[in-house]
Amino acid sequence: MPDGDRFALHARMRVIADAPVLVFGGCYSNLEATRALLAAAGELGIPPARMICTGDVIAYGAHPAATLDLIRSSGIATVMGNCEESLAAEATDCGCGFAPGSPCERLSAAWFTHAAQHLDAEARGWMAALPRQIDLLLAGWHFAIVHGAPSRINRFVFASTPAAALASEFALAAADAVIGGHCGLPFTRTVGHRLWHNAGAIGMPANDATPRGWFSLLVPTPEGILVRPLPLAYDHHAAASAMRAAHLPEEYAAALETGLWPSVDILPPEEQSATARPLAPRSSLWPGAKEEPPPPAPARFADLSCTIEGTPHASVALARLSTLWFNTGTLCNVACTGCYIESTPLNDRLAYLSRASFDRFMAEARTEYPELEEIGFTGGEPFMNPAVPGMIEAALDGGYRVLVLTNAMRPMQRHKPALAHLLARFRNRLAVRVSLDHFTREGHERIRGPRSFAPALAGLAWLARTGFSTKVAARLPPGVEEKGFRDGFALLFSAQELGLDAHNPAHLVLFPDLADATLPPEVSETCWQALRRTGRDVMCANSRMIVHRKGAPEPSVVACTLQPYESRFDLGPSLAAAARPVRLNHPHCTRFCVFGAASCTSR
Repeated sequence: MPDGDRFALHARMRVIADAPVLVFGGCYSNLEATRALLAAAGELGIPPARMICTGDVIAYGAHPAATLDLIRSSGIATVMGNCEESLAAEATDCGCGFAPGSPCERLSAAWFTHAAQHLDAEARGWMAALPRQIDLLLAGWHFAIVHGAPSRINRFVFASTPAAALASEFALAAADAVIGGHCGLPFTRTVGHRLWHNAGAIGMPANDATPRGWFSLLVPTPEGILVRPLPLAYDHHAAASAMRAAHLPEEYAAALETGLWPSVDILPPEEQSATARPLAPRSSLWPGAKEEPPPPAPARFADLSCTIEGTPHASVALARLSTLWFNTGTLCNVACTGCYIESTPLNDRLAYLSRASFDRFMAEARTEYPELEEIGFTGGEPFMNPAVPGMIEAALDGGYRVLVLTNAMRPMQRHKPALAHLLARFRNRLAVRVSLDHFTREGHERIRGPRSFAPALAGLAWLARTGFSTKVAARLPPGVEEKGFRDGFALLFSAQELGLDAHNPAHLVLFPDLADATLPPEVSETCWQALRRTGRDVMCANSRMIVHRKGAPEPSVVACTLQPYESRFDLGPSLAAAARPVRLNHPHCTRFCVFGAASCTSR
């Protein structure tokens, strides 16, 4: 390709080709993978002039300078990635925007420091001069090649990204197709007549339990552009050894060998559910025509044994009983929209739990589960059950931590003297979590009903002033950005002088909204075993709940606080028999616990 076919203009570059073009990205300072990619290109007959890199030449691996020098000396057209942008500017982090305190933030700090120490001024100058978009004109089609998205260099775009979001990016690109990088996972999507493709990354596996990297060929044909994703094998053991020798995070070194990411918290649920599922290369022809509607998908969760792929649903054993919940009854003083267990002033499907039943299960717990640490009380509104204060006191007398979930309205406030007495006796072991669904009256009462905000706020303020270990729980509305939601609560907490940090997940617990009619992904046994290795947990691995269904002769043990009615989660009338494994075969299992990373417990 002659030099005249490339030009830089307002941080853009043009590449013109009529023969196959190789697209790759995410070298990630992995010298072994980058050498293997160049060798593969040679075997495919693709010269550097017909290769384009989507950025992040430098990241996790051991050889930032050598990897960058290899790409530079090859003359391969390269888009600026967020890593190049940050390192060129001598920033303090990679600019991915990871949540503070998250595994990704912690791990990225180590490799970013390593990379910054090994780059000289010439390397930084090269990175600073990279274009933010390359316009590839391939056989008459216009491809906009970017790192994250046309709107933002660090925007994560995945296969599951909604079509409306992609449509807005296509409008910004003003091109027939977009080739992106950044997310590290290969995929192909069409929206209308436009194509979005991600070639994946060569320097880190695709979280599919294989050590392969990925790149793609864009092949012009008389019918259109053939998009060919291709796996890249390389000496991943050598790359991992080099990382260990450089004292880089073991989690990333191990990922090169296991094919599994050290943290999947940045992935949307659809992509998380594909963890440990080996990818297969699937070519697709993009003719630039209107997308055919996909065939109807099989119904998720229709089979209680297997996922729609035919693999067994994940099964979770009780590792240890850390929290024993008591549902005190479903009657509540308010009727909330989308209540997890349909509590209302009229719903008594779960009867008031008696003190005798409570004592029986507590005695059994002491015998069967000496490791038990915490007793939880939920409802309904627990304080509508007149036996609840005595149950709380008995649990505290037994040496357990106690967590009470309440809306802090009149039923709780009637027990202020008794609660103050318990606080004086058991200050460090009694915690109260108050449901407050929004930081504004309008938002809260949209869910909880008229005249519910002021009483709840008054009860919460009393708890805080009296010295209780107080937490707030809310449901994060669909489509609402978490930081902004927490910012709103921060203003409320400050105005009310509650002493709570809205940005501390232990002070403000945000639960996923379970009212979404769209079924979440299922979780296979293979996927769950991989997720567990990253520290993922679910409530049924460490908790059980006691319920007494109306008309039943005795209470039952159920696997989950969200499943008091489903027979499949009923584990029988005794705690001794309730340790059997539980299948994650309900939408709540995946939406709330697996992908929502939520838990009703206090820790």
